[in-house]
Amino acid sequence: QVQLVESGGGLVQPGGSLRLSCAASGEIFSLYLMGWYRQAPGKQRELVADITSGGIVNYADSVKGRFSISRDNVKKAVYLQMNSLKPEDTAVYYCNAKKLVGGTWYTYWGQGTQVTVSS
Repeated sequence: QVQLVESGGGLVQPGGSLRLSCAASGEIFSLYLMGWYRQAPGKQRELVADITSGGIVNYADSVKGRFSISRDNVKKAVYLQMNSLKPEDTAVYYCNAKKLVGGTWYTYWGQGTQVTVSS
């Protein structure tokens, strides 16, 4: 199993920046596909970005060019640098870890951190 703890959320003005961090503990971190998801009030949870153990990244169209995901397999951490934030980025952001074992995905979630973009 993997335990995930997010930090770094908060209130920021439009155009500002935040950096989210996710600290992992438990099994071998480097084996996991790591991602950030978000859920705004009244909306479904959506993928923001993910990163493979080898560093291949994937972004939602809505954040391309503004957000950057990275990971440190030694520190067992994943980060989300968010720049040029917009009010529509307001949501609870969740760290996610996935591992494929024998055809089955094992998925773990953090408790979430609130990001509010408002003037």
